[in-house]
Amino acid sequence: MMISEYKKKGLLVVGAKQTAKSLKEGKISKIYIAEDAENHVVKDIKALASSNNVEIIMIESMKDLGQKCGITVSCAIAGVLFN
Repeated sequence: MMISEYKKKGLLVVGAKQTAKSLKEGKISKIYIAEDAENHVVKDIKALASSNNVEIIMIESMKDLGQKCGITVSCAIAGVLFN
């Protein structure tokens, strides 16, 4: 399924803080991370996702991820909630 479809279904959280919170609560099935995101923003979330066996999908750029999420700004991380 495409990122935009998750958003339409209300299953997408956007941004590092929201994704981290949902990951800690065990609500995330996979995360998208922009390849050009700063390491200090994504490092802990990557580690948390890996330790919880959450799929990590890399997206080319923050600008591209923001567009795929349907927002007008760049985005480092987005997470897909369990259906």
